[in-house]
Amino acid sequence: MTTVSAVHVFLYALLLIAVIGSISATVFLGMVLVAARRNLRLTAARRTANARTQVSDWPGVTMLKPVHGLEPRMEENLEGYFRLDYPNYELVFGCRTSDDKALTAVESLRRRYPNVKVRIVLSGEPSWPNAKVFSLAKMIASSANDYFVITDSDIRIRPDFLKIVIPHLLQPRNGLVTCLYQGVPAGDFWSGLEALGMSVEMPSGVMVADMMEGMRFALGAVMAVRRDALDSIGGIATTAAYYSDDFVLGNRVAEVAQLNVVLENPGVGHVLTAQTFQQTFRTQLRWMQSTRYSRPKGHFGTGLTFSMPFGILGLVAATALGSLPIGLGLFACGYLNRVIQCLAVGWGVIRDPRALKLCWLYPVRDLLGFVIWTASYLGGSTFHWRGELYQFTPGGRIVPASRKMAAAKH
Repeated sequence: MTTVSAVHVFLYALLLIAVIGSISATVFLGMVLVAARRNLRLTAARRTANARTQVSDWPGVTMLKPVHGLEPRMEENLEGYFRLDYPNYELVFGCRTSDDKALTAVESLRRRYPNVKVRIVLSGEPSWPNAKVFSLAKMIASSANDYFVITDSDIRIRPDFLKIVIPHLLQPRNGLVTCLYQGVPAGDFWSGLEALGMSVEMPSGVMVADMMEGMRFALGAVMAVRRDALDSIGGIATTAAYYSDDFVLGNRVAEVAQLNVVLENPGVGHVLTAQTFQQTFRTQLRWMQSTRYSRPKGHFGTGLTFSMPFGILGLVAATALGSLPIGLGLFACGYLNRVIQCLAVGWGVIRDPRALKLCWLYPVRDLLGFVIWTASYLGGSTFHWRGELYQFTPGGRIVPASRKMAAAKH
């Protein structure tokens, strides 16, 4: 075989890969569109059913907010929790020590809203791998309520949040509610691109998973759960060895407790801070690595859902073979594929106005996602998280490299 013919064989192989990848990405888009329509229909039906159920005595709810350090916009993010339209709730903030700077924002809001029940639980230095779960266990033990809502410190909610979420948990067959959310950028390009991914890429995968096999996991940004559901899986401590404690919690509520995990969309915002490209890349790589270790087969299959890499590969291979129109066609298909996804999910489901204005930019986020997905297989198993060094182990468990661990008691 001559060198020229070998090059042609290689280019045709690349073109074939591009075509197969474009087909798989188009199939995924079709699944996303069906799943998005299904999600809108189910959400509307559930809301209607909940509205027909007259709640005369709303149950007491404990809002659990683990905090660690004073993040930008923290006080602004937390204020919504002090203004909830709900008759019987308390806010419990958990941190390691009393000198944590996050407590300055809490105390400021506490003075501004003196009628809101607020408690602070100091956990001390964590002796479990996941420091947040260690804090949550102590926060839950301090509460007499049977309904808990766990949210991250960078999550914003609307005043009617609890009245949307809690009715689902009043049905005994439902054990946990998890929520889709919209990315809220800080104003810089990279946080804007990441926020767009939160409003499009993340909910796309979640809705398809819900359609294919039902919700078997949870999203950590916002989770509402009943105490009996936690007790039936052995308590929150059973998630203490995992980075993706949210996935494990939802999975065990579904698999062990045999209770439904409900997917809601109550207008939640995930607020980002200004970041460099390197910071954005490291954060998303950590998420990708977590998925690779906890769900290896699903993570590998994610590679076939990206569109732009195959469009670019098709453009390069077809052009090199003298077939520019075919190359442009493959590139255009890849680009339009992601624009449609952005409009259908980011605007149609999540109602993020940026998804409508910046749908032309979302293909760039798709390409970056593929680069990070590829990097998740090239890097090592160690990562930095909240100032500490950890290592991923098979199954998604994590091992801190800088502190001694004790077994989680439950």
